Amino acid sequence: MGTMNARVPTGLYAITDSRLTPPERLTASVEAAIRGGATLVQYREKFAPMAERLTQARNLQSVCTAAGVPLLINDDIELARRVGAAGVHLGQSDGSAATARSLLGDGAIIGITCHADLAMAKAAMEAGANYLAFGRFFASSTKPDAPAATTDILAKAKRFGLPVTAIGGITTGNGELLIRAGADLLAVAGGLFGGSPEATEQNAKSFQRLFSSHHPTFSIPR
Repeated sequence: MGTMNARVPTGLYAITDSRLTPPERLTASVEAAIRGGATLVQYREKFAPMAERLTQARNLQSVCTAAGVPLLINDDIELARRVGAAGVHLGQSDGSAATARSLLGDGAIIGITCHADLAMAKAAMEAGANYLAFGRFFASSTKPDAPAATTDILAKAKRFGLPVTAIGGITTGNGELLIRAGADLLAVAGGLFGGSPEATEQNAKSFQRLFSSHHPTFSIPR
């Protein structure tokens, strides 16, 4: 069974994507997202050489540590270990939660993609996940082939007692629907990044306001 030592924040979960945040703008864009209210950051890079990924992840780890915001690494448990990240996000074929836990420790945050499948969510909980990610909820350029999910799965997933993350085509225009349906975190790439750092900060503030309006006690942990 999983450990519950890791605290997963509620709010905007910023997901990087090199098609939206090129290397020369990556650090500034993540800093802007955090200034705007992002409470969790995921470094997601599928294509860059390992040396470049290591440098970028180290830079983001420095930014996130200074801001008191956890950094997770997408798919790569060893990279997360090397840079001292707060944890990892794993897809269904990206290594096991048990491996991640053994390498990263009891305090690591481990998130697992569950698509639109409650059986996957149950297995993720039993494997030691700290949060469950569902989606895509809307058309997504980042995950165009992901299975579609409907909002009712967010409420159903509450039975597992873990924070519930929604992902896939989320914008400031449709995010409120998902928060109302039960999302504790909105994982956002294209709806957050893609413009200037100033635009990213404003987008993040808009997402933060959605959470504030539905969670009166919501505040950004710093």
